[in-house]
Parts: sequence; structure tokens; C-alpha cells
Amino acid sequence: MKGIGLFGGTFNPLHNGHLKVAQDVKAEFNLERIYFIPSAVPPHKGTEGLADVKDRLQIIKTAMSPGNGLTVSDVEIDRQGPSYTIDTVRYFQDTLPASTSCYLIVGMDAFLEIDTWKSYKTLFDLIPLIVMTRPAKGTQTVTRFVEELKQYIHAHVDSEYDFLEHKSCFVHPQMQSVYLCCVTPVDISSTQIRNYLRQGISIKHLVPDTVEKYIFKKGLYL
Repeated sequence: MKGIGLFGGTFNPLHNGHLKVAQDVKAEFNLERIYFIPSAVPPHKGTEGLADVKDRLQIIKTAMSPGNGLTVSDVEIDRQGPSYTIDTVRYFQDTLPASTSCYLIVGMDAFLEIDTWKSYKTLFDLIPLIVMTRPAKGTQTVTRFVEELKQYIHAHVDSEYDFLEHKSCFVHPQMQSVYLCCVTPVDISSTQIRNYLRQGISIKHLVPDTVEKYIFKKGLYL
């Protein structure tokens, strides 16, 4: 069986950027499926301006197209308490066939705060991570991204991680690998979309049509 990607977040709301980077990762790693997993009670974010998780789940469902390998999971909605990634990873590893390779997909900004997550070091024992990076701009270089990640990983995870350039991957003798994946830069954010909605600015071309219709039908973010 091909690999499975786990892509969590508030998705408040889901937008075209989320869908594009997921497709980039899916293609790069030849994944069979990527699960979008909206967090019910995000541990690191306040709830102000956060739409009800059932609405956020439905928004994602409206954007899913049959056969494109993207789907949604309500695992963090059914679970009581804060939505901890470690619990979600264990759930998928316990319920999927043993032959399934699972990857945890995170953005670089989120990865550089992973030491604040519950049982974060255990994540590196359980599941390989795919860190999404954007193409270097101007004087930025991929080497700079790698060095920033290396320093962070050595300081907060384990100093035995080494970077293999030909695999674009940090490897460790015992722990799981950390892969880098350069994704298409999309200048869209959920915050921008919420601000546009409050200001009466069109969000067409920022979200799928089905998402726009659902948001206005339910009067979200207005």
C-alpha cells in the first residue's frame, strides 16, 4: 500500500493554498491519500474567530473531489479535550493496516514550534515528518532553510540527526526521518480570508466555489 499523509490544522477556513500544497506533497511522495484533520480544540490557538469545528469539517468536505486522493477525518472532533497531534498519530497507526506508511505533514513555521507540542519527542519515534518549505526568495537559499532546521532539530529533538542532501532528508540511527518538501508558494492565508469577509471583499479565487457558498450560507466570519 502507498503511504498516507496526515495534515492537521484549524483550517479556519480551508483555502486553495491548503489544497495546492497537499497535492504537491502527495505527488512528491507518491502518497495514496492525504487526510485533512481539523482540530476541534487547538492547544496553541485561542478560539476567538474560530468557526465551529463541525462547520470547518463541512467546509473541507465540500472541497473534496472524488478520486483526487484528498479526504477528511473527524477523529479530533470525536475525541474529548484538546486536539493533540500525538493522539491523532496513534489513532491512525492503530486503525490503519500495519503495512501502511504514515507521514505527518507540517509547515515549517509549525515545525519550528514543535517543542511546545505534547509528547513531541515521541512523535519522532513514531512517525516520519514531511516539513513543507517554500522556494527560496532573493538572497534566501535552501541551505539557509536546512541550517535553520538543523539547528532547531539538534537543540530540541536530538543532535544525532544528519542531513542527507540527495534525499532532502534528516536521518537518525533510531528515530524517524524528517523530510523537506518544497511546495508551491500560494499567497493566501485563512486570516486574510476572514478579514476580507468582514470587509465585504470578494474571496473568489482564494477558496473553492463550494467553500465560498457554504461560508455565505452559514454566515461564517462575517
